[in-house]
This record gives sequence, structure tokens and C-alpha cells, in this order.
Amino acid sequence: MRVDLLTKEYPPNIYGGAGVHVSELVKALRAEGTDVRVRAFGEPVDEPGTYGYPDLPELADANAALRTMGVDLAIAQDCAGADLVHSHTWYANFAGHLASLLHGVPHVITAHSLEPLRPWKAEQLGGGYRVSSFVERSAYESAAAVIAVSEGMRRDVLRSYPALDPARVHVVHNGIDAQLWQRDRSAQAEEVLRRHGVDPDRPSVVFVGRITRQKGLPYLLRAAAQLPPEAQLVLCAGAPDTPEIAAEVEQLVAELRQTRDGVVWIADMLPRAEVVALLSFATVFVCPSIYEPLGIVNLEAMACEAAVVATATGGIPEVVVDPDWGGGVDAPASTGPATGWLVPIEQVDDGTGTPVDPDRFVDDLGRTLSAAVSDTAEARRRGEAGRRRAVEQFGWDTIGARTEKVYREVLTEGT
Repeated sequence: MRVDLLTKEYPPNIYGGAGVHVSELVKALRAEGTDVRVRAFGEPVDEPGTYGYPDLPELADANAALRTMGVDLAIAQDCAGADLVHSHTWYANFAGHLASLLHGVPHVITAHSLEPLRPWKAEQLGGGYRVSSFVERSAYESAAAVIAVSEGMRRDVLRSYPALDPARVHVVHNGIDAQLWQRDRSAQAEEVLRRHGVDPDRPSVVFVGRITRQKGLPYLLRAAAQLPPEAQLVLCAGAPDTPEIAAEVEQLVAELRQTRDGVVWIADMLPRAEVVALLSFATVFVCPSIYEPLGIVNLEAMACEAAVVATATGGIPEVVVDPDWGGGVDAPASTGPATGWLVPIEQVDDGTGTPVDPDRFVDDLGRTLSAAVSDTAEARRRGEAGRRRAVEQFGWDTIGARTEKVYREVLTEGT
């Protein structure tokens, strides 16, 4: 079976969870013997079976969405001979859709995020957001199968695209490489913290993520006022989506620093080893997202034995176990030993994920963080349980096997 995997991100050009997913999935599938041809945006990568597709020079001055579609045209042409194409994110969905039509092969999509649930992207793309929404809808409604990275994402897919047959929407969780992500409290790791201005001997709350509306960083910065004075807030946050949110975060950080010390902001994209060091010394990791299909970043923190404080939204409750959180009809709680704390959120039903009562969400987040970072023994217990859960439930060999099962079901249905 030859699978052409289509993606915007692929090493070394990774900037988000989708890119991590693709990279690890390719390794898992190839280890199982699947013939995987990777077709990625950007310059060619020196890796067998991997091809790069730079922007078309003719579209250099075009809207970003149109530049994306130009790359997709070139990718679609080269998928001749594949048994199946598998695309990731709207950037590559158009290539998958066209390749399916052109070459008569099934198109499988992995749903990492959904354009209808990210309306703030209109700030970035303008009319391009309407183009990306058109691309995604066309691809999803025509796909042979859609793989959602969580049950929460599956619900979002069917809510966003009701024309989809629910039988075509499968759930295969994101995974984690527990060998690459594991606790490191060595002297070298401690030196990484000191170099970035973090005191390894003080309790810390660590955030890792891009500066986007969905990651909820402004809510965290307001909630951090409740942290005990001895706690540090460490922000590994960069790549702002817009100048507006960049300015908002800068202002909130400046205000927070007027009232407390230990606010560390690392704006650079750090190597994995340095992120591992920060997570390994963290008392708790915080994920204040208002939209998160699953959240690989939570798995990375858990694999490094950091207890997690996270918003109870999207697929997060399927990853973080909090026995005190009751869940709900649309978001059942996971069972097992506690790995963190879930913060409740009631959200506006307009696709933005905005809290109905932002002040209440900020207060709940602040109180939960303060309690978690103050009880270091309980945080340690939940962190150790998180490592066990990440290893046992979210290994990439399991994710690869489940993905290949979807492929074979699709190909069998087509015969």
C-alpha cells in the first residue's frame, strides 16, 4: 500500500502540533512497512520518499491563501500512483481533494483544527479566510474518511459539517514519543533554566505555545495575579498571529511585572531539549486554551512528569484526568489516576470559544493554578501518573496501527 501524506509542516519546518503529529505518524507507519511518500510545503528535505514544494514564483505577490492553493496544485499532480492520499490541515486539504479527483483514489483527512471554529483567523487572512473555509468544507464533505484527533474533535467536525456521514468520521488520538519527551533534571538541564532566567529552586507554572487567540494566553496573564508570590510564571510564547494580540500580551506582561517578580517570557522557539528542561522542573504546566482539539503540548508535559492545569474544552478532558471534574454529556471525563486539574469553562456558541463569563474563567483558572502550585507533593504525584498515562495510552505505535486500520477500511470499501 502506497500512501501519499500531504502536509504543510514537516521537519525541520515544524511550528505546531499538526507538524509534530505528521512527523511521528510517518515514522510509525514506515516502521509498520507502509510505503509513505511525504509531500510537504517548502524546500526539499534530504530524506528518502520525501518531497518539498516551494511557493510558486508566479504567485509571490498573491494572497497567502492563493499561494497555498498554488502549492497544492503541484502536489496533487505528483500523487499519481498512490493508493490513497492523506492530508493534514486546510493547507494540504485542497491538494488531497484534487488528487482524489484527478487520480481516482480515496482521500483521508486528519482533523487537527477546523476553520469554522477559528473565526479570529479573519484578522490574519482577510478574504483568504473565506478561501480557506471553502477549501476545508469542500475537502471534508468529499473525503472518504476523516480522522478526528479526539472525541471532542469528532463532535466539532460533525457540528461544523453536518453533511458528513458520521460513519466516515473516526477517532485516532494524537500521540507522544515518550523517549524523546521524558524528565530531565540533570545539571545541564538546570543550567538551561538559569540561562533563561528561571530559578530551578522556586516553584513554577510553565506555558508553552504560540500567541494566538485559541491558546488563551491573555486569560492566563490575568489569572496569574492570584499566584502565590514565591511562584514563577514561565512563558515560552512566540509567533504572534497578529500585531494586535502581540501588543495585548506585551501590555499584560508589563502590568504583571509591576506587581510581582519571577515573570519570565521566552519569545524564541526553543529546541526540544530546552523545552524538556523547563517542563521537567515545572511544578505545573498550564494550558489555558479556549480551543484545543486534543493538545499534544499536554502530552509532552505529562511525559516529562509535569502535572497539568488545563481548560476543560475540546479533547483536553480525554488526556488530562481530574477525578474532581464531573464532565458532561458532550465531554465525558477520563478515568484513572489524577494527572492534573481541569478548569471549567462555559463558552459562547459562536465558534470563537470565548468564555461566556471571562472574569469567572480567569478567577477559576487563577484559583486552580494557585492551589496546584502550592501543593507540590500532590503536583508531583499527578505528574508521575501523567507520565504513566502518556506512555500507556498515547504511544505512536498504537496511533500508527489505528491509522493504518482506517486506511485499509477505506480501501476495502472502495473495491
